Amino acid sequence: MRTDSPFTLWLTGLSGAGKTTLGQAVSLALNDSGRRCVVLDGDVLRRGLNRDLGFCEQGRSENIRRTAEVARLMNDAGVIVVAALISPLRADRAHASTIVGAQRFLEVHVSTPLEVCEAADVKGLYRRARQGDLPLFTGVSAPYEVPEAPWLSIDPLRMGLEPTVRELLALIVSTAP
Repeated sequence: MRTDSPFTLWLTGLSGAGKTTLGQAVSLALNDSGRRCVVLDGDVLRRGLNRDLGFCEQGRSENIRRTAEVARLMNDAGVIVVAALISPLRADRAHASTIVGAQRFLEVHVSTPLEVCEAADVKGLYRRARQGDLPLFTGVSAPYEVPEAPWLSIDPLRMGLEPTVRELLALIVSTAP
């Protein structure tokens, strides 16, 4: 495969794991190196394109499907996509891979442990979920299925952002489509 072909880097992990921060840093580095790249962030998509969806299993699946369709269109237009979404279910991520195309779908598990995400709780979501204010919150009252065979599993909060970005970029250069 050509190393300059567009692909989708699908960052999956718990809320607060560092997906968005990592995705933005990788996108910036790729753009700085002359490769067109955009971030599809789950929170941003939920405020716009996917604002009509809830957090039940059907709503989550449709959120992932729509995001994958956008990623495929952007890849077809020559743009690298970094999708940063919790995407808790393996079946939904597998469907996203089918939509994007398995040859250009790179699943990365942002593996920050639940206790670390919950301790940081920047948005206060874990606290609200534990109080019962957020039903179906991934990792608390809704499942998160860890990827069985991700392209990479990485913990940016443990490693630090810069080393994580360097490792991810090195892998992209050496193995991405």
